[in-house]
Amino acid sequence: MNKAKVVAISGVSGSGKTSVIRSLSKKFSCPFLLFDDHTDENTYPKDMKRWHHNGADASNIKTPKLIDALHQLISDSNSDYVFIEEPFGRSRDSISSLIDYVILLDMPMEICLSRVIMRNINHPNSDSLNAIAQYLSMYEDHFREIYIESTHQIREDCDLIIQQVDSVESITCLIGHWLKNTAN
Repeated sequence: MNKAKVVAISGVSGSGKTSVIRSLSKKFSCPFLLFDDHTDENTYPKDMKRWHHNGADASNIKTPKLIDALHQLISDSNSDYVFIEEPFGRSRDSISSLIDYVILLDMPMEICLSRVIMRNINHPNSDSLNAIAQYLSMYEDHFREIYIESTHQIREDCDLIIQQVDSVESITCLIGHWLKNTAN
């Protein structure tokens, strides 16, 4: 039995990572892990603005639950691939050695911002309006620069960059074709 190839889908919030991973998982009948399902209050540095000013070392972002779940999937999987949502590509030391391929969804920032806002509008909770206002304030203050820097770091060590804004289905087909030609 061959070891499943771990394919990390990377990009900023709103780039389409979750939708593409779910679609790829269905297309290839393979398991997947989502980053946000394995985070907790200790995942991110307490002061993201300071973290960015101190060099934005992605290894300071901790997801031991994701890494444990990935180890388990790799050992248990009979599939060709395991798809993971890893926003930081190979930038985090704790997970980089487990990743075979990194695909960066390098979408325009305004598209990503629009998608984050629409996600909050389409899936409202009791505090959606405040959440949108808070996110926009942080985006203007430091998130945008963090996203730009993170994307730059991922670009330096990824295997495929997708920049065209397209449907989930089209991006899934593009990645599927690339995987069939590259991974086999």
